[in-house]
Amino acid sequence: MLPQSIALFWPLLVSLVLVTLFLSLLNWLLLKRHSHLSGEKKLPRQLTLLVANIVGVIAIVLTLPVSEAIQNQILALIGILLSGMVAFSSTSIMTNVMAGLVLRFNKPFRIGDFVRVNGFFGRVAEMGLLDTEIQTETRELISFANSTLVNSPLTVVRSSGAIISVELSLGYEIHHAKVEKHLLVAAAECGLEDSFVQVIALGDFSVSYRIAGLLTDVKSMLSARSKLHKAVLDSLHQAGIEIVSPAFTNTRPQEPGNVMIPTAPKKAKTPEPEQSRPEAVIFDKAEEAEAVQQDRVALESQITALQAAIKEADSEEKSLLKEQLDFTRAKLDELNTTVAKEEGSATPPSSR
Repeated sequence: MLPQSIALFWPLLVSLVLVTLFLSLLNWLLLKRHSHLSGEKKLPRQLTLLVANIVGVIAIVLTLPVSEAIQNQILALIGILLSGMVAFSSTSIMTNVMAGLVLRFNKPFRIGDFVRVNGFFGRVAEMGLLDTEIQTETRELISFANSTLVNSPLTVVRSSGAIISVELSLGYEIHHAKVEKHLLVAAAECGLEDSFVQVIALGDFSVSYRIAGLLTDVKSMLSARSKLHKAVLDSLHQAGIEIVSPAFTNTRPQEPGNVMIPTAPKKAKTPEPEQSRPEAVIFDKAEEAEAVQQDRVALESQITALQAAIKEADSEEKSLLKEQLDFTRAKLDELNTTVAKEEGSATPPSSR
């Protein structure tokens, strides 16, 4: 009786041992061996391990010492559970999870990029599996469901540069060539590249102009816009061009020949202290997240390069390279630990 019982359960025992060993080895190869990876890079590995677990469960069911009808019932139950999970994906939670996976694979933007969605403009501060956090120009944090980002028109500022512009209207008595000349001077003073002037409207009382140029340092976009506005004022005023509509009225009595141009202040002997960048205050979380992401990518690249160098190095160089590899991995683990602690201690937004 005993040998017959062992023979009956032998396939099940073998499958349990093989599946356990296989899943343990796969878990070590995909996750434990690469514990320094960020959460975004661990996600596809975790999904692979989940699929392997489902296949392992099916393999164990097929070796159960039961009748074929009971095996089919168990497999049908597993199928119903999986079908329920797929059906559950139509709800908001799973929809956002699927949308988060789409954003990770398509990569329409990265942490730190300027984006505009549903009328809101800001920098990406955090990318989660369910939602994405954007820090606006008023330093507010807004969480958008990932499904919203996938289904709505999304504007992303290119990291290679962005066009910034200023629109203004001037009277018909000023020739457009003169206006264009001084607007281009203003754009050049702001360091804009490939600047151009457009006449965008001919109104009943004024002509509308647009001065625009390419800003390569997109992180200073807000400062550059303000600087361009100031440069346009200074350039036109210095040329004696009034920036007023022909319908401009002023009840204060004015002497003949007076123009509405403010007097430029005299330059002080001691230079005035430079104003701090508003972007550093407005987009503080987004800039910190971008810096952490850049450090993590740099450390991961160093680890990959060191691993490749160790394979090709001789015995004398391997010990030194292994020390550098351990040190780099320790720095990456410390960085991930610090980020995890900060995220754990931070108060989550109310929308989450």
